[in-house]
Amino acid sequence: MMIKLHEEKMATKRAIWVVFSRSKILVREQDKTVPIGLISDFPFLAAYSDSIHQLPPLNETAHKEMPVFVVDLGSQRFDEPGWERASLRQLLYSEPGAAFSIFGRAWQYVHFIRTHQFCGQCGAKTELVSWEMAVHCHQCQHRSYPRVSPCIIVSIHNRKQILLARGVRHKEANMYSTLAGFVESGEDLEQAVHREVFEEVGVKVKNLQYFGSQPWPFPHSLMIGFIAEYDSGDIKCQENEIDDAQWFDAECLPNIPPRLSIAGKLIEKTLSLIADK
Repeated sequence: MMIKLHEEKMATKRAIWVVFSRSKILVREQDKTVPIGLISDFPFLAAYSDSIHQLPPLNETAHKEMPVFVVDLGSQRFDEPGWERASLRQLLYSEPGAAFSIFGRAWQYVHFIRTHQFCGQCGAKTELVSWEMAVHCHQCQHRSYPRVSPCIIVSIHNRKQILLARGVRHKEANMYSTLAGFVESGEDLEQAVHREVFEEVGVKVKNLQYFGSQPWPFPHSLMIGFIAEYDSGDIKCQENEIDDAQWFDAECLPNIPPRLSIAGKLIEKTLSLIADK
């Protein structure tokens, strides 16, 4: 659910304001921070009062924290002095862990509303449901909810080294990471791990262990993490997907993702397992 607010309620609530302009978030030009305050502190938001929603807290503890308001400026050009646009990925990596959850959820809600303005069943205009995060078609009664795409991510080791790959999209950044891929229809998570690993680097794995999960808002994935042990096969990179893949010693790691991401956490955990062998 994303709560629609009346103006009098917004006027009295000091809040975090996550304002989207196209696919980026507005931040203060001087310190690159997301605005915090009353709506009256940000006059440029007055024209968007009908498009402001409150991001619901995920748990009981969050109810006591500062509310989060989400505003979507759409594709309109924004040139307000003192403000600039920052990419979602940039903010996710630079802000603390709590901000990761806030920005990620806010973007997934905005992306959902943008892409579900019309019914996927009959094509009629949809309306946002006020009591839950959904859109409803009053013509055919079809209701749509935010899409969540399950995606496995797996760290592989051979008891001495860790297998890391550089994707084609990360070639310029020269970043190596764990393997990942979307779960296909009719496939369980373990099957997806075995298939993706073999497709991307040509090896087989065994002894899968569940590690944890993390929402990943690019644009609506849920990353489900595993640690696996190498079984057999030689590395053979999948064309058009993997630029390079190698076994690395813990002391000679390439450029890897930050620990804030589940990939970074998986790598850190795998390295600790190798050290204990």
